Amino acid sequence: MDKVIITAAVTGSAPTKEMSPAVPYSPEEIAQAALDCWRAGAAIAHIHVRDPQTGAPEFRLDLFREVLERIRAECDMVVNLTTSGLYLSGSEAEIIEQRLEPVSLRPEICSLDVGSVNFRDRVFLNSPNWAETAARQMQAAGVKPEIEVFEVGHIDQALDLIKKGLIDEPPWFQLCMGIKWGIAAMPENLLFMKSKLPSQARWSVLGVGKQQLPMIALGILLGGNIRVGVEDNLYLSPGVLAQSNAEMVAQAVNLVKHLQREVATPADAREILGLIR
Repeated sequence: MDKVIITAAVTGSAPTKEMSPAVPYSPEEIAQAALDCWRAGAAIAHIHVRDPQTGAPEFRLDLFREVLERIRAECDMVVNLTTSGLYLSGSEAEIIEQRLEPVSLRPEICSLDVGSVNFRDRVFLNSPNWAETAARQMQAAGVKPEIEVFEVGHIDQALDLIKKGLIDEPPWFQLCMGIKWGIAAMPENLLFMKSKLPSQARWSVLGVGKQQLPMIALGILLGGNIRVGVEDNLYLSPGVLAQSNAEMVAQAVNLVKHLQREVATPADAREILGLIR
């Protein structure tokens, strides 16, 4: 495929305005960051929500709804709402129910983390029960899962869901490289992860911190798609904070063009990923 889908992960749950003023908190700020990224060339916005005053990670449906509606009112960008719920508490059943609330808003994509991992300073729990329940609910709602994988075993778990018919073709994988303590962001690891994907898969790669640029460059060369944004990295170059998410998207667009591929529009992304709207 000659066209590269650029996803902008515009806020995440960990970075703060103290780390970088480019980190958006309020629904208005998050939506504006996404719109700026769309103008810069991103086809997909990956959305977390934050407490508008403190910036603490939130999982309120009203905040997701406001961001989604603001983006849809202004452009044709594909919206991907997170279901990570990393900071939620309660029983497994309660947490699963909360994590799947964004699916009820029927974005075109929701993230689906299919395996547990030691994730920076905590355990990111994604049980087989969670993965299967989430895949079923997304499929029933007509929401495409973005299968986020942090280790090669997560790909095996995703393949089991595909075999069971719980994920529609073509599957969409996000290869998450360099997240402590997931698989390291090294060229040989990305080649290995890619080799484990089914032939019909569509895939994207992200790299954390200073590995963002090397990983997306290799992803472009390998025929994949890419993700950038302050969720993953705050710096445009060593020691130089990005002024905005859109600045990182613009850098990615230039890289795509220099490596002689074409940037996908939102319409292209819908065709590539088999989205129906």
